[in-house]
Formats: sequence, structure tokens, C-alpha cells
Amino acid sequence: MNDNLKQSILAAVAPDLARIEQALADNLNPYLERVREIAGHILFCGGKRIRPLLMILSARICGYDRPDAATFAVLFEYLHTATLLHDDLVDEATMRRGKRAANLIWGNSAAVLTGDYLLARSSSLAVKTGKMEILDILARITEDMSQGEIHQLDKKGDPELSEEEYFHIIRNKTAVLMQGACLSGAILADASEDRKRALAVYGLNLGMAFQMADDLLDYVSDSEQLGKTVGADLREGKFTLPLIVSLARAGREDADTIKRIMRDREFSDEDFKFLNRLLERYGGIDYTRDRAAAHIASAKNALDSFGPSPVGETMAMLADYTLVRNS
Repeated sequence: MNDNLKQSILAAVAPDLARIEQALADNLNPYLERVREIAGHILFCGGKRIRPLLMILSARICGYDRPDAATFAVLFEYLHTATLLHDDLVDEATMRRGKRAANLIWGNSAAVLTGDYLLARSSSLAVKTGKMEILDILARITEDMSQGEIHQLDKKGDPELSEEEYFHIIRNKTAVLMQGACLSGAILADASEDRKRALAVYGLNLGMAFQMADDLLDYVSDSEQLGKTVGADLREGKFTLPLIVSLARAGREDADTIKRIMRDREFSDEDFKFLNRLLERYGGIDYTRDRAAAHIASAKNALDSFGPSPVGETMAMLADYTLVRNS
């Protein structure tokens, strides 16, 4: 089913994806070839482009269907890529999208500065929209994402991380970016306040579900599909919802086992497999999937006010695919 859904989405958005790829290349524009090389290492190696796509679709469902939408929309891919460059350094990650992390190839300083360059490019494109609201959204997203990452860093390795804190972290580090892309599309189209609110609700819920699905993949996918090492979040001390819920529900002996594996950054493959069985036994996997599905339903409900349309159908399919994807 998910392959059919993916193909239906790709067929509907193929022209938009082509325009996004072109705009990403055309608007990078560094004068230094090294910057292009480092940025391109992660920017052009298989990203889903969901954030710029959300801005384009949100603008279109509000009546804005001009070619320059792709040029403006890539500001969100530049911003996203900047955060990935920075995150890989902070997390000491070794892989990103199936390739070596950029800082391991070019060094920490060059990777950070390239991320800074991409942040600046995203701001420049926001200014070119002529909409101060979009620049304001970009600034607030950057503030929220930075604080979300710091919050996660503060809680790194803490087995007492609560479900409430987890949701607060993923809202700030992931969901606000998708929300901002959708809201910016509505602003670009000079949409009504009701439509802006509806698309903001859609984007926020989609982002929450997207991150929960991502966290599930750390346990139920494999490295080739995922493009990064399976169990990487756990090795980095990031305790996500499947783990939080299972730990809260486990009996003392199993809870002690879960905590032991959580504390051991060099856990074995057998430990990881056993942990997965515990997550299944105590319902952490199913609970996370159910919570993500509830956010998907809320995202799709937010589209109801627009009435039926091909664009709305594509956005609903994107929401559905968020939960069934395998990478």
C-alpha cells in the first residue's frame, strides 16, 4: 500500500519537485566552490523536499500557482539542511542520508560555517518574497528549533524524560518548521486568516506525526532504508516516545534492563534486539504509532474547510504517507 501511495504522491508533485531541484541549484550561489561542495554533499543526496513542497502546495490551495513559488519555497530546504549540518556535529553522527557526515569529511568548522551560509541564504529568499511575515516566521522557527535542540541536549541520557517534555521538544525541533512552511505558503497567497490558521494546524500536526514516525524508524527500520545507523538516537542518548512509554509501563526487572541498555552507548546488536522486543511487549511502538495517527487525522481534518480539490487530496496523501514510510 505504501508503495502505491508514494507513487501517487510522486505523480501528483513531479513538476513541483523538478522546480524545487532547479531552484535549489540556482539559488545556492556561493562565490566559494568549497561552500557549494559541502552544502551539496547533503543538499543534493536524496532529501524528500517535503518542506518546500508543503509551502508550494499550501500556496496553491489558497490560489497562488506561480512558478516563483519554488524559488521562495527552497528557503525552507536551505534552513532544514543548515540544521542537519549543525545537528550532525552536535550529535557526533557518522552518517546522513546514507553518506558520511559532512564534518567528518571537511571538518567541524567548515561544516558549521556552511550551515551558517545556508541560514543566511534562507533569510535572503524570505526577504525576496516581499512579505515581512515570512521573514518573521523564519526568525521564530530558528529560535524555536535552536531551543528545541538545546532542550534535547539538556535531557540527553536522562531516563526520567517525560512524555510531555518529549512532545515539547519535537514540536520545537521539527513541527514548527513544517508549520512555518505551510503558513508561509498561505501568506504568499494573501490568504484569509481562517485559511492561514487551517494550514498552520495542518503543518504542525503533520510535523508532530513526522517526527514520531522518524523515531519509530530508529527501531523498526534498517540502516540501508534509513540512511543512517539504526539505533543512532539511542546511542546518542536521545530517548524517544517508544522508549519513554515502555519504560513507564515495564516491571522492575525489565525497567532495569531498559535503563541498562539506555546507559550503554556501546550496546550490542543482541541488546538492541532484546530492547525492541520489550518495546513491543509494553506497547511503546504501538502507542507511538497511535499518537502519530491521531496527529495525521487532525492534519487532514484541517484541510476540510478548503473543500475537495486535487491539491487537497495530495496534501492528505502526504499526511497518510508520513506514517507508513520506511525511510
